[in-house]
Amino acid sequence: MTIEIDQTVPDFEADATGAKTIKLSDFRGKKVLLYFYPRDNTPGCTQEGKDFRDHFDAFVKQNVVIFGISRDSVKVHEGFKSKQAFPFDLIADKDEKLCQLFDVIKMKNMYGKQVRGIERSTFLIDEAGKLRREWRKVKVKTHVQDVLNDLKQLEAAS
Repeated sequence: MTIEIDQTVPDFEADATGAKTIKLSDFRGKKVLLYFYPRDNTPGCTQEGKDFRDHFDAFVKQNVVIFGISRDSVKVHEGFKSKQAFPFDLIADKDEKLCQLFDVIKMKNMYGKQVRGIERSTFLIDEAGKLRREWRKVKVKTHVQDVLNDLKQLEAAS
């Protein structure tokens, strides 16, 4: 099963940095932004994380909690988070449960070979736990600004 816009996202638990277990239902009353990225310590993923870091206060003002998600281990995430000074936690999705729920695992070409990988995607879950927005095939350069612009439009519409 994959999630569609305006559907309630099933509650999930996942291991994250800071020895935390993230449970979606613990964040009712806040917006939750999940950004899926292919791999820690790669140029695009590092830049995307830094952009979320550098605009973190703008998200906090909008009552948004951010989580980065990849298939890397918590241990690798800890190093990445620390090195980049991310003010948000990173979720380890080693078993791909969240990747499957949000349908972000795609076949990609890497050096002429077909490989399964995470398609860079971001999802906004509202205060009641419903999926409100999704951004797929994300372009790192403009992505964080696009998300902030969309958040302002959603705010204005509600």
